[in-house]
Amino acid sequence: MHAPSRRTFLGAGLAGVAAVGLTACESEAPSTDPSADSTPGPAASTSPTGAGSPTTLAVPDFDPADWESVRAQFPLDPEMAQFAAFVLSPHTAQVDAAIDYHRQRLAFDTEQALLEGITLEDTVRQAAADYAGGAPGDYALTDSTTMGIALMYGGLSLQPGDEVLTTTHDFYSTEESLRLLEQRTGATVERVALYDDPWQATVDEMVSRLVARVTPRTRVVAVTWVHSSTGVRLPIAEMGAALDGLAKAQGADIVFCVDGVHGLGAVDVDLPDLGCDFLSAGTHKWLFGPRGTGVLWGRKFGPLTELIPSFSGTANGARLSPGGYHSFEHRWALDQAFAFHQRIGRAAVVQRTVEQATQLKEGVAAIGADRVRVVTPLDPEVSAGIVCLDVANFPPGNGMLSLREQGIVSSVTPYRTSYLRLGPSIVTSPEQVDAAVEAIGALA
Repeated sequence: MHAPSRRTFLGAGLAGVAAVGLTACESEAPSTDPSADSTPGPAASTSPTGAGSPTTLAVPDFDPADWESVRAQFPLDPEMAQFAAFVLSPHTAQVDAAIDYHRQRLAFDTEQALLEGITLEDTVRQAAADYAGGAPGDYALTDSTTMGIALMYGGLSLQPGDEVLTTTHDFYSTEESLRLLEQRTGATVERVALYDDPWQATVDEMVSRLVARVTPRTRVVAVTWVHSSTGVRLPIAEMGAALDGLAKAQGADIVFCVDGVHGLGAVDVDLPDLGCDFLSAGTHKWLFGPRGTGVLWGRKFGPLTELIPSFSGTANGARLSPGGYHSFEHRWALDQAFAFHQRIGRAAVVQRTVEQATQLKEGVAAIGADRVRVVTPLDPEVSAGIVCLDVANFPPGNGMLSLREQGIVSSVTPYRTSYLRLGPSIVTSPEQVDAAVEAIGALA
């Protein structure tokens, strides 16, 4: 079987399978972006023609330097300001085209498509490494953040007397996975509050509070990169460095695990530079990848035992990729999401997100804390794309419904203490941020 290179697949179709070209619509001029020669262009979709093999269906090209052109790649309702797109991402035209191509391949010659699955997964791992750093073998492929979290904590070998240190700010998936780890191993789970008021959270405070709760029995530290409850972003690199120092001083390893879903695609950093050991992230949030896809990145996979037999191999991340049948057309199309961000530029995407998030926070703060309190820190060093708000005397759910009536799509944090939540991104614009600020001011 011919193993296509990434460029062959992205640029000219899957060699040796079907003559499928990747064609841009003539109605839009090809990009003049100088990086276009080193990054893939749009993917092809396919459709059956009678009893024949799938054929090419062109999709629009876009200008990665034009934010309106970027936004046009999403099928979102243009009449609504989409500040909740990060919750479960819409697909770009490129991702949908790739999904359609793989779906048609599976339908036309299922056995051959499955045989090519390993090569296609390798393509996805390579795209992940190109985007987020490290080597392709550092990435296990999952269906969600929750699946990756279960693989992290379910695969650890602990014993009674060992401690897991986590925080009071984590999501249900981490809390439940740690409960099951505690039940399975007899290890004890301890919790620490990293901040009292999220608006005032600082790097030094969060690192010092975490380190202060580490004991000689601490074997695992479990945190979340960006808290979906408040929008606070943890200083993972600083925490990792501090934990490495403690581990050396104590002569015992500390495995540092991160739920990274609201950081991947919203923070400009290579994962190996974070200083953690494992990071799980669904790729159907800020990366705007295919729904039902995710990655588990590992600095070294040795500490983890696989929970589900792998169909992908026995080395590194492949060993931790759960086997079984998945929504393969979505998984195999994930490389197109990474390619989309690569073509725009990771730094440019993050800058666009952070600028709008800052604009939103500053605009709402000007309304007055007695009317609307900004929960998320203003400082981009301890925040990312999520912005949480507390509207005086106005339940978050009511606020979400009222904003929708005004064309502003928001969400509500699913926690005991609930806030109105907006996530500016590459599918929103500064003008829409201004409109959101005005609408939020009208709530109070």
